[in-house]
Amino acid sequence: MSNSEEKIQFKLSWLIRISITLLILFLIFRSIDISNVKNSIFSANIPLLFLAILFQFVSTFLAGYRWGKIMKKLQFGQRTAFYVHSYFKGSFFNQGLPTSIGGDAIRVLDVAQNGHRKRDALIGVIIDRGIGLTGLLILNLVANFFLPDLLPQNLFYMINTVVISGLAGFIAFIYIHRLKFLYRNRLFNYILRISEYLNNILKNPSSLGFHLSLSVIIHLLSTINIFLVGKSVGLQYDLLTIMVIVPPVILLTLVPISLAGWGIREGALIGLFSLIGASSTTVLSMSILYGIILIITSLPGLYFYLHEKKPATS
Repeated sequence: MSNSEEKIQFKLSWLIRISITLLILFLIFRSIDISNVKNSIFSANIPLLFLAILFQFVSTFLAGYRWGKIMKKLQFGQRTAFYVHSYFKGSFFNQGLPTSIGGDAIRVLDVAQNGHRKRDALIGVIIDRGIGLTGLLILNLVANFFLPDLLPQNLFYMINTVVISGLAGFIAFIYIHRLKFLYRNRLFNYILRISEYLNNILKNPSSLGFHLSLSVIIHLLSTINIFLVGKSVGLQYDLLTIMVIVPPVILLTLVPISLAGWGIREGALIGLFSLIGASSTTVLSMSILYGIILIITSLPGLYFYLHEKKPATS
């Protein structure tokens, strides 16, 4: 594919995503009084919002720290600060910037600039993504165990089926490289390499416990962020309730059909919270403020990106 074709494909992809985002937001705002949402946002508890920003910042920092630990296990070298900076840059680029470089691509390019092959760097990013997603699934499974009657039974079973299937798939992926007959197929070679590296990272019980516990903590901090944002606009639910509802929404926003999850996140949160009697106006206000906080906490990534692009001076 030529460069011009790639640019056209990217522009079309971005146009589709922003169109879907605007369409969903239009449908949401059509049924909710915008002035009430505006009033709710501007009357939010500021100290709670600042505390939410702090929790999200720490969550992103720890995610970068985790990625650094994974990359060092894979013998990539570099200081932990390098990976934290790169993770923040990736977070910034993930916030819906109209560029062809996504957050994961930024991380791959950062590692590749230090003399590593992109395909090898991508393995580290994929493993980091997988371990992070597993932490989210564990957090949701625990919350569902303590609040099995919060959501309708059919929805409860559906969510838990997805969660348990995801965890089972992760466990299976750790060991799939042991099926030697799969190596006969070139298409599987790269996937099996990822499985082998993942196994090397997690085969030690202490390493397994460290990475999964850290991933759960990272998502717990992010969930506390949403809990605090909800409190700031008057959403009166405890943290455990937020832990049941938010992880499935985060999973939905991982599907790349909207701009940084906008629209998908708002629609899913309103839909799930409405099942337990929450005000759509309050939930929408919370979701918008949460999205703004994600942008704010990713701004260090912009600084790192601009600072590291400056040419060295003598």
